[in-house]
Amino acid sequence: MFSIKTALLGGVMAVALAMPALAQSASDLGKTLTPLGAIKAANADGTIPEWTGGITKPPAGWTPGTIEIDPYADDKVKFTITAANMAQYEDKLPDGLKALLKQYPSYKMNVYPTRRSASYPKRIYDETIANATRAKLVDGGNGVEGAKEGVPFPIPKEGVEAVWNHLLRYRGEGTERMVGQVNPQTDGSYTLIMLHEQVKYLYSAPGGTTSNNSLYFLQEVTSPARLAGEILLVHETINQVKEPRSAWTYNPGQRRVRRAPNVAYDNPGTASDGLRTTDNFDIFSGAPDRYDWKLVGRKEMYVPYNAYKLHSKDVKYDDIVKPNHINQDLARYELHRVWVVEATLKAGTSHIYAKRRFYIDEDSWQIVVADHLDARGQMWRVAESHGINYYSVPTYWSTLDALYDLQSGRYTAIGLDNQEAPYKFDAKFSDADFSPDSLRRAGVR
Repeated sequence: MFSIKTALLGGVMAVALAMPALAQSASDLGKTLTPLGAIKAANADGTIPEWTGGITKPPAGWTPGTIEIDPYADDKVKFTITAANMAQYEDKLPDGLKALLKQYPSYKMNVYPTRRSASYPKRIYDETIANATRAKLVDGGNGVEGAKEGVPFPIPKEGVEAVWNHLLRYRGEGTERMVGQVNPQTDGSYTLIMLHEQVKYLYSAPGGTTSNNSLYFLQEVTSPARLAGEILLVHETINQVKEPRSAWTYNPGQRRVRRAPNVAYDNPGTASDGLRTTDNFDIFSGAPDRYDWKLVGRKEMYVPYNAYKLHSKDVKYDDIVKPNHINQDLARYELHRVWVVEATLKAGTSHIYAKRRFYIDEDSWQIVVADHLDARGQMWRVAESHGINYYSVPTYWSTLDALYDLQSGRYTAIGLDNQEAPYKFDAKFSDADFSPDSLRRAGVR
């Protein structure tokens, strides 16, 4: 098994902090920094271009109400990273991706030109700039006050601030989608689990939220038949120590709604065959209180990005799901600046992951890669978030998340949407749609 030693992180830190310094204050946002706090300029050799606003209008040939098309379809692969040549690129590879390259000879990374596609509505930019001088951590970093709508900490000084940026990033105001989840066996065989999800983002709504709730989430399993009808309702909070997330489940066999306090931390994720934890959903979600968070620095790294091939309506699920890992011919990697954040389990608390390392895209605050180490210091699981710009919103968000378990040789992936209707980013919901009573009504339809 591939073991990650603490010394490696020291190397990451040295490289990260060796990047040219920029004066970073609230007054730099929208100038030398993008409105969300990324370095606006290109890197020294031009392999990361200047951010010029991202995708600000849909590409020619796309019509509203259809699945997003690839605006970079003409891009060619610059080079491919494999186990044989990874030493040439290891200073720009997350440790988890090195582990995948070493364990699976078929795993490879096709590297394309870097496209800084992430973009957001002007309201989100304006509120993010305002948050830079009004947002603050509370309860030891386990909650946020003073922020609304935009990224709370565009110029992070602590690791937990960068993680809050991921947790509260903009993904629209109301979203409805149908997506597939798979947990393939080592031979690649799988059962497709279909999930109908509805989300109301209270924090991101114009004016923000006056409550401690950041979002409402409703997820129903629609197939296979043995799981169909199971429903999960979550009220996510901004300060989960002060007020833990509330969750309810509906079991069609019992025809009852029950409180679900275990929908948190390292309890198994829904229909994941035990291959991910609850807080692995969206790469990381939920309360940050069980870890000490360290902001290692900003670093140039090869990460998944602009995964329009994985999102294409011309691709079938069998084309994506393969033994050991997804079809890497459909995955796209680019060189981007990411914030490296390390989480170490606090003494006196419990979690199956003793250490986690997150690589957070500076342009979107989306976690794009995450390493998960066990109590022995060995790499256990590796997560990749394959994202695109949903240019009808606009927002940069995942189209497929994959979490690889190196010890079992299996993985779980969620977000398969190629054969489904496009996401509805203009879905309108009332608070009552996310009440336990609504869960009862949904369960008996």
